[in-house]
Amino acid sequence: MSTASLPFFIERGTGPPLLLIHGLMVTGEMYEPVLDHFAARHRVIVPDLRGHGRSRGLPPPFTVPQLAADLAALLDHLGVESAAVLGYSQGGAVAQQLALAAPARCSRLVLACTYAFNMASLRERMEGYAAPLLIRAMGMERFSRFVFSSGVDGLGDPRKAWLAGLIAAQDPALMIASWRAAMAYDSRPLLPSIRCPTLVVAGSRDTAVPIHHARTLHDGIPGARLTLIEGGGHGLIWTHTLSFVRAVDRFLDEEGATPDPPGSA
Repeated sequence: MSTASLPFFIERGTGPPLLLIHGLMVTGEMYEPVLDHFAARHRVIVPDLRGHGRSRGLPPPFTVPQLAADLAALLDHLGVESAAVLGYSQGGAVAQQLALAAPARCSRLVLACTYAFNMASLRERMEGYAAPLLIRAMGMERFSRFVFSSGVDGLGDPRKAWLAGLIAAQDPALMIASWRAAMAYDSRPLLPSIRCPTLVVAGSRDTAVPIHHARTLHDGIPGARLTLIEGGGHGLIWTHTLSFVRAVDRFLDEEGATPDPPGSA
């Protein structure tokens, strides 16, 4: 893969590599509130996934296997043989695929507010089919305001405005294609093949990705740990930042440590 075919990325810090994978319809900028913290002890690599942000010039497909292949190629380009991988929301599906397709690349895996299959319930199927229609009808700016109009996850107004801006800046046609590709992914039959140490982080009040998804991941991945952040919603990385980084730090720094009981973060 030529350099021109690689996703855009930034690097920060030195130390053991840590790859941060963003969610659907945002960019790597979503990690801005925790970037300095992780970069104090890690070589942090933050890409924009194909079709998103500064990687929107990369052509389709936008499937999860393609996104994972892009990240493996990026690690090749950077000379990184193995990294801890943290995927948030849809980024967690990409992280799972990277661990499945290139297991030597993933030394440890953090799956935050994510799922193996996001069309598991009737509500999720209805939302999955409705979102592309809403994007097409509204455009990205109006759609972003709609997403945050009801005070999602207890975010304050400045943070909501910042996140809505990330969504509004995306290309609607690319987001529709990316959304449909994301909804088609299903790793449930493959979870037992993930062998690297895995931490599943979930919020007790996450209505976008309810707790049953975290339990599917925890039960399906051999030896996986589950940390439930009490009171956290889908945006817990921004609303419960200290609890989030503490849970991740403990997992990355203490191999073999006893898993946290639910609600202890």
